[in-house]
Amino acid sequence: MSAPSGAGKTTLVRGVMEELQGLHFAISCTTRPPRANEQDGVDYHFVTPEDFQKRIDGDEFLEWAEVLGNRYGTPRVSVETLESEKADLILDIDTQGAKKVKEKWAGAILIYILPPSLSALEERLIRRGLDTPDRIRFRLANAKRDIEEAHGYHYVIVNDDMEEAKETLKAIIIAERCRRGKDRLLQEERDAWEVNHGKNHRGRLSKERGKPV
Repeated sequence: MSAPSGAGKTTLVRGVMEELQGLHFAISCTTRPPRANEQDGVDYHFVTPEDFQKRIDGDEFLEWAEVLGNRYGTPRVSVETLESEKADLILDIDTQGAKKVKEKWAGAILIYILPPSLSALEERLIRRGLDTPDRIRFRLANAKRDIEEAHGYHYVIVNDDMEEAKETLKAIIIAERCRRGKDRLLQEERDAWEVNHGKNHRGRLSKERGKPV
């Protein structure tokens, strides 16, 4: 999932995770300092630039990128573990990272969270009070460029009403789970049908063979 800063992506994801089972959140590493409402190990793993570079050198990231002067990276995950747990992993990444993940993970589904307008995004950034006016202008300029990348995503959700956006995201996850599981479900049903039908069919043949001609 990607979105411009201030689009409400974090609140949206938390709301969905409270209502849908089988969702894991990948906690990213970042070199930026934590904001007032963020906790280390919950929102991000806050690390030094030196530690981040060591992790790059050790090939510990699924993807990483530099955004607005800070580095962000997603730790590698075990696809086999996710499949055995029947879990879906949510990645909170920028558009650069989404491209890299899609290259490595063909089954990844890209979802972009869009603010209702740039003016609404500006109001949200001002209201949350975390950035200077210059930083807000910088974020808005970056958001304009970033939004163009949303054309390459599978889904786009306009977060105008949080509750409506949450229900849309839940519907997407449920639909993708059904689509992904259809081949397995069809095979299971086919196997069960063949077992039951085969037994009945063999029973009918035995009875028919015992009849006088």
